[in-house]
Amino acid sequence: MRIEILESNKGLLSRCFMEGEESIGCASDFLDLMASCPSTTIVLDKNALAADFFKLRSGLAGEILQKVSNYRRRLRILGDYAGVESPALRDCIRESNRTGQVVFAADVAQGVQLLR
Repeated sequence: MRIEILESNKGLLSRCFMEGEESIGCASDFLDLMASCPSTTIVLDKNALAADFFKLRSGLAGEILQKVSNYRRRLRILGDYAGVESPALRDCIRESNRTGQVVFAADVAQGVQLLR
């Protein structure tokens, strides 16, 4: 994993890049990532998360989002969400973006704009 610190008008962001086949496949992986990030806002590409994250029944998204809340962090997950077919996932993305602690955005600029 490589971490790049970005400055924004809403504070510092820890942009995390996974190396090779590396991905976040469990809550423990996410806790390790949080411990490595110097800022309270973490930015990830959606491919950094295991596919199960986007299958809400797996519980992985719930576990990770709970860690974000418990440790008072903010998470930005970057990617294209226009083609999401699951109504439950669409609702989760819409609700998350409304509250602003976890944001699903197309790019860093949009993620920063939605920060609360």
